[in-house]
Amino acid sequence: MSVYPMAHLVVANAGAVPSATTMPAAAPQVPQLQLGVLLQRQRQHNRWQRWRWSLLDVLPAEASRSPGDARVAQAPSPSPLCLAWSEAASQWLYPGHGVQLHRDEAEGYHLNLTSPSPSWFVWWSAPAEPDCDDPRQLSAGLPAVQAVTLSYNEAARWMDAGETVEIAALPGEVANWLADFNTTHYKPEPRKRRRPQSFLTPQERDATRVHAASATDPGEAPAQSAQDEPPASCP
Repeated sequence: MSVYPMAHLVVANAGAVPSATTMPAAAPQVPQLQLGVLLQRQRQHNRWQRWRWSLLDVLPAEASRSPGDARVAQAPSPSPLCLAWSEAASQWLYPGHGVQLHRDEAEGYHLNLTSPSPSWFVWWSAPAEPDCDDPRQLSAGLPAVQAVTLSYNEAARWMDAGETVEIAALPGEVANWLADFNTTHYKPEPRKRRRPQSFLTPQERDATRVHAASATDPGEAPAQSAQDEPPASCP
């Protein structure tokens, strides 16, 4: 199934234009996408873990409802929706989620876009009752989707905190939308130019080599350079 999310902008409600003296400052527009997260559950032949949950896909709020297409998020729902059910596997849609783009995450967006496979990053937590056989009857048998991001750095922070983060392939249209945002807001830090070795004095070059050797193996004494060796004695 191919779905293509559409970008939305959060804008103020249209209304009567106030006078110049009473007009409030315009709120900044925050680009965002409305999404649904699709998780799947599979039976495991393992006495320690009966069921395995995993991320299946991230779906836009606007998508085809033709036969064969999964239903997608329209409005926030109080509970996940079971889209497919069998004794061995099931699929669950978590509607009402979204991502917002923030300028302070531009570096994380850049790292995502320049990776071999740009992705959605989804943070979800395990169910309170992981051995529940029928989550349709017991909501504690369902995991909870916490957040979705397009920032590599934000996802890394979640993982550093010990959270479960999975990825799903990012559609080209969303990647282009994200790239347009980053073209405006991503400002890479200038790299410090390294001074060429030819501009260093012989003493500075020797000191650089000794420092590099000691940093590589602190327990090993740096090798002597040819000019530090004593001259060979004549017979």
